[in-house]
Amino acid sequence: MKIDCLILGVYQTNCYVLRDKPASKECLIIDTGLNSGKMLEFLTETLSEPVAVVLTHGHADHIAGLAELRKSYPKIKVYIHKLDAVMLADSRTNLSELSGQKFKADSADFLLEEGNLIEQAGINLTVLHTPGHTPGGICLYSKNEDVAFVGDTLFAHSVGRCDLPGGQLDELIKGIKEKLLVLPDQTVVYPGHGPMTTIGQEKTHNPFLL
Repeated sequence: MKIDCLILGVYQTNCYVLRDKPASKECLIIDTGLNSGKMLEFLTETLSEPVAVVLTHGHADHIAGLAELRKSYPKIKVYIHKLDAVMLADSRTNLSELSGQKFKADSADFLLEEGNLIEQAGINLTVLHTPGHTPGGICLYSKNEDVAFVGDTLFAHSVGRCDLPGGQLDELIKGIKEKLLVLPDQTVVYPGHGPMTTIGQEKTHNPFLL
């Protein structure tokens, strides 16, 4: 798997562009950032053909770029967990009102649940439902590649915020311990913000999980 990370917008959201092989044109996108301009430039420059976008949760800094992406690639398929699906069309719960730019989007094409398998662009990802940052927060795990894309569930030596509407710290920690920390220590973790880490590093050094 080839993984390109683009840091988008004022919130420095990590957007991931995945290909099954370096030369592949078809790709799968994880999160769109608040503004997808830089991502669209990258896709054009690399002659990429995005076939799907998976949203790790429904906050504006991860979904608002969806409108521009859909305009450029109208056939792209959109995935989000069923519990965060309403946030696509609700500027209050997706927090876009706070940015001064109310954002609403059309419904997703696929609503996800725990254990679903996403198969797009030659990429296979298993859905791990990890609520606590938002009710429908998810992580995406590839056993074959030893990688996990964790949105705002887990960060290097930290965890996602739980003081926003729908957040719950106990639930977040429970999900991390039961669904992420059970993965192999060598699993590389790609968060929604900040640097990558590993499951082993977080087991040993994350103060929220000790």
